[in-house]
Amino acid sequence: MTDPRVRTWGAAQLRWKATANWLNGSTALGLLIARAGGARVRRGPRRLWLASGYRLGFPVASAFTVGNVVLTAGDWQQLERDRPLLLVHEEQHSWQYVWCLGLPFLPLYAAAAAWSKIVTGDLFSRNGFERRAGFAIGGYAPASPRAVFRPFLGAGS
Repeated sequence: MTDPRVRTWGAAQLRWKATANWLNGSTALGLLIARAGGARVRRGPRRLWLASGYRLGFPVASAFTVGNVVLTAGDWQQLERDRPLLLVHEEQHSWQYVWCLGLPFLPLYAAAAAWSKIVTGDLFSRNGFERRAGFAIGGYAPASPRAVFRPFLGAGS
């Protein structure tokens, strides 16, 4: 079952997203990163490109998305068996590239990750991009805010 906050999209919207991410340069960058990292790229579902065997070691994640390209150091078939909802989560990031007009997503995501690191000690718990992509289906366990932030943010929020 997917996170109810994660929206599903129809064929016309998926075509629009794929086109927008080509035009804003993010999918092209994703394919360049895949090539630089030695990944094998294949067509995936829902107008995504799946890149397996990425070897550059950054970022440290089971998968990450650049435009409509989803990269992993592992094998997509195995990853889909082990974490069947991960691709749903990563697809939400591909929409975030559209909403951020492409490459501005990268510094905005970095700022959100830095904020989360300051508040909780991890890069994900308070990262709005991860929360909107379906935090739990991305495989993240939430961390509470550090003690100094609890009066402002609450321990469980």
